[in-house]
Amino acid sequence: MKRSWVSGIAIALVAAAAGARPAAAEPVKTLKVTVLSTMLAGDVGIGEWGFAALLEADGQRLLIDTGDRPETVLHNAAELGIDLSTVTDLVLTHNHSDHTGGLITLRRELAKKNPRALSRAHVARGIFLSRLTTDGHERNGLLLLKTEYEALGGTFIEHAGPTVLVPGVWLTGPVPRTYPERNWSGSLLLQTPDGPVEDTIPEDTSVVVETADGLVVVSGCGHAGIVNTLEYARKTIRDDRILAAIGGFHLFPATDDQMDWTARKLRKLDLGYLLGAHCTGLEAVFRIRKIAGLSRQTAVVGAVGSSFTLGAGIDPLKLAR
Repeated sequence: MKRSWVSGIAIALVAAAAGARPAAAEPVKTLKVTVLSTMLAGDVGIGEWGFAALLEADGQRLLIDTGDRPETVLHNAAELGIDLSTVTDLVLTHNHSDHTGGLITLRRELAKKNPRALSRAHVARGIFLSRLTTDGHERNGLLLLKTEYEALGGTFIEHAGPTVLVPGVWLTGPVPRTYPERNWSGSLLLQTPDGPVEDTIPEDTSVVVETADGLVVVSGCGHAGIVNTLEYARKTIRDDRILAAIGGFHLFPATDDQMDWTARKLRKLDLGYLLGAHCTGLEAVFRIRKIAGLSRQTAVVGAVGSSFTLGAGIDPLKLAR
């Protein structure tokens, strides 16, 4: 029987209610992650400052983030021959517009072909908290998008902790900041029940896939920190090597010391592949490649259309090869 995202969520909720972690599932046997939005483009599609990726695991499909401009992901998917109308569920990793900008256009256009297309959006707790500038202007654009998305028949599902979306595929929920991997501007005030505090983007969440070869982690921007995220995945989901880290990890503004520290940590985590897209930064990918003991084939700058396939590794396409 084909597994569904809804049944996976139900399993997780029942386990959470009982105070127990969901029973270990069979590892995912087939997995492909394809980048649909990032800055680098050359072989196909158009680039932008944003991120989106399609995850395909054992016949299930999940969109992770929606890029920045309204049409980018729709356009790039079409050029790649990818039909997103059969994708019912998506994850928004955090509230920033370069990850949520395509949400409304994608839902509206794809629903013309399939009313259930992108009708469920999974997010982590805290994503709808108000963000104000020091002069009082609202900067959480997702608050407006929430109203528009729900008017189009979409539903948000908010997760407070690690959750099984379908057996073998998890959402981390908010990630604790064990290490001081500070990679946010600090210019906004988060409006909490206890009053305004610095906006550390507490809702930052990632998708984790269990495979027989290790964990595959897909991050949108990694504001929680790549090391914090990977270690949290090992602690709460499965204590295993990190087979692959894919997506944005917000290392482009990092100092040399911070990049080197990150690379050494990734080496200890036995990282097998790095497909660093969006805000990871070019220098960070090359420095991690060298220090973490990776190669030109296993540490690659992500481009539109580049992909990671379980058992085959990274296909960088021509430009990033």
